[in-house]
Amino acid sequence: MRRAAVIAAASISALALGACSAGSLVNPTESSSEGKTTLTILMDSSTQTTTQGQALADGFNASQDEIEVKIETRPEGTDGDNVVKTRLATGEMTDLFQYNSGSLMQALDPATNMVSLTDQDFVANLDESFVTSVTADEQVYGVPFGQLMAGGIYYNKKVYADLGLSVPKTWDEFMANNAKIEEAGIDPVIQTYGDTWTSQLFVLADFHNVLSEQPDWAEKYTANQAKYVDEPAIKGFERLQEVYDAGYLNKDFASAKLTQGLQQLVDGTGAQYPSLTFTITSYLELADDAAENIGFFAQPGDDAATNGLTSWSPAALYIPSTTTGDKLDAAKKFLAWVATPEACDAQTAAMDPTGPYAVKGCTLPDGLPAAVTDMQAYYDNGNVSPALEFLSAVKGPNLEKITVEVGSGITTAADGAARYDEDVKKQAQQLGLEGW
Repeated sequence: MRRAAVIAAASISALALGACSAGSLVNPTESSSEGKTTLTILMDSSTQTTTQGQALADGFNASQDEIEVKIETRPEGTDGDNVVKTRLATGEMTDLFQYNSGSLMQALDPATNMVSLTDQDFVANLDESFVTSVTADEQVYGVPFGQLMAGGIYYNKKVYADLGLSVPKTWDEFMANNAKIEEAGIDPVIQTYGDTWTSQLFVLADFHNVLSEQPDWAEKYTANQAKYVDEPAIKGFERLQEVYDAGYLNKDFASAKLTQGLQQLVDGTGAQYPSLTFTITSYLELADDAAENIGFFAQPGDDAATNGLTSWSPAALYIPSTTTGDKLDAAKKFLAWVATPEACDAQTAAMDPTGPYAVKGCTLPDGLPAAVTDMQAYYDNGNVSPALEFLSAVKGPNLEKITVEVGSGITTAADGAARYDEDVKKQAQQLGLEGW
């Protein structure tokens, strides 16, 4: 099986901003010498993004002879965000561009800066949770780029088998497993606060459980009518505190980094590791049996009947409002092709997928890591909810600092939740949301 390139830190856009790298620029108005309509897509310069982007361009170009798609790259991280925002503001954006879905898309003022795709037939081909993540004021603006990602808990299957454990569907079952793992002299839960973004998973991956208890929680949260300090959302903070108070963490949790945590997981000296599934590619080379031996399950809640996964939508391709005429028609034809199984196959041929595609009819190849197969089962069964950032534009900048403190016993779950409720106020006010 091919090994996909390790995803750059900027790919963690759901939780943390990555570093910057130099991009390359081409003339967005360049015309083909063959008389074709030429489209240019602006995307970040990470290896994963450019590999998948070029695969889409090549596949579409080979499928017809009227339109030619080319790739232009920009820096990753904050510098890249500034490029996107500046070019949209000055009317100098390329014919299409790749960018985050969810709350970060909302911050680009899509009604002003993007072309609505709501009336396009291909929208019906898209996963419903993804459509939610690229919708603003009932208008759909994006088509998925890459695969869905999930937040949950990796586990070492050999450790589970040796101890006779089953994948937990409730938090009580999870904590009972932890007790048995500790008795065996293995760290039950790996934490890696040296990479602070990893501290957020017990809070963020718990959101499916929040929605299961209160389906309209995101709407109320956006309107400042629901808080993390109250039930059911406070449970994520409480679960973070509970595993610390029980002594279930690795001794070096305060300083360990992602790679160390993954190494401990594949070695079996730690049994479980809360994470985002983009990190699958990072552990594959750490042990010969890692692909088969590391599984994945959704963060358990209070009720086994509602057990399910919190999902992060992939980035998306958008058409800026400055694209008009023949270019606009060509851009829509390209996006219609991206929303097909053929486009998924083109991406798969270029790089092993690390999650399901957000396009109906797309399938994953055999031989993928066990964690990908485990994740796919939740989508197949419909037991999935979007992460909060795809349902609300309200997100505070200091969550990872707060969760480090709660997860280290420095502050309580109640205090941490209250601080995060205060943290989100400034952003909500900057967005001009009612009720703040």
